[in-house]
Amino acid sequence: MSLSYTNKISKTRLYWLCQLMGWCLVSTYWAYTVYTRDNYGIFYTFLNYVLDVAIGIFLTHMYRMYALKANWSQLPIKKLLIRVIPSILLLALLYVLINNLKWYAYWTFIAGEDKNFFEAIMYWDPILLTGLRLMSIWILAYHLYHYYQKEVVTARENAQLSLIAKQAQLDNLSAQLNPHFLFNSLNSIKSLVIENPNVARRAIDLLSDLLRSSLYEKDKDLTPIKNELALVYDYIELEKLRFEERLQLKTSIEEGVINYKIPALSIQLLIENAIKHGIDLIVDGGIIYLKIKKKDSHIHITVENPGIINQNKSVGLGLENLKKRLEIQYKGKAVFSLTENENNHVCAELIIPMHINDEKI
Repeated sequence: MSLSYTNKISKTRLYWLCQLMGWCLVSTYWAYTVYTRDNYGIFYTFLNYVLDVAIGIFLTHMYRMYALKANWSQLPIKKLLIRVIPSILLLALLYVLINNLKWYAYWTFIAGEDKNFFEAIMYWDPILLTGLRLMSIWILAYHLYHYYQKEVVTARENAQLSLIAKQAQLDNLSAQLNPHFLFNSLNSIKSLVIENPNVARRAIDLLSDLLRSSLYEKDKDLTPIKNELALVYDYIELEKLRFEERLQLKTSIEEGVINYKIPALSIQLLIENAIKHGIDLIVDGGIIYLKIKKKDSHIHITVENPGIINQNKSVGLGLENLKKRLEIQYKGKAVFSLTENENNHVCAELIIPMHINDEKI
């Protein structure tokens, strides 16, 4: 049985349940009235009660069938009101007519009184006001329910479209980031091929492992910090084959953060930029400091390296992509900053919220 068919059955059951409960509740008042005021007796009071329920359900169900056939639930509010107001008047008049026929039949054929047919049929006060009130409440409730359902469906569809668009953006940015990472790694290996073939072979093995980790990670957008660190350590080993003692990495990782998820390749990108724009430009190289800690429900990731920020040069593709990914993934709740310290050190910092939708990220 399909899900849509099951939902249709569920909505049909809900409709009939609401019909019965609503009209049974309303008709209870009239049953009390005829029993205490008109002395109908228990049997005729119950019969009148059943007929009142049946009349209410019959009229409103006929309206529902017509409204569904005419597809009124899809109309704009103004066009719907043009059809609803005359419908309420018509249903109220039919309510008056059918109830007057019911009462005429009771007083004539059961109570044995001589009633004038036309006077009985034309009786309208207060039953017309009651019909207008009941039909207005039912029709407005019916269309408000459908309007609410339409809004829910629209919101769900918009959310799905937003999610698809977000995923497409993230996939596009990841697709740009992986070739960027591969290009820089291949440049590193190229410089080793002639100088040291054995080291180059080791570099190729490391690159293979790095690509396997980055390309076949199940979660393409978010990855646990421990997985990201494993990628970083492999990358540092790959780069140390070229830089040797000129490149050092010192880490300070706070306990309890390694299972939280962050954007994939984010730390690796910061390390890569620290090497490319810092260590590589300094004759003696230097130390890269990687710190990860928790603070105020956020993960703070800091990468510091010797170097300066070139104010005349725009931010690279990798960092631009990272900022876009943070904006999409965290909707402005994540922060990236790149600053230069007084001691000629550049500090790149990621501040990422620890909880989104009550799950570790």
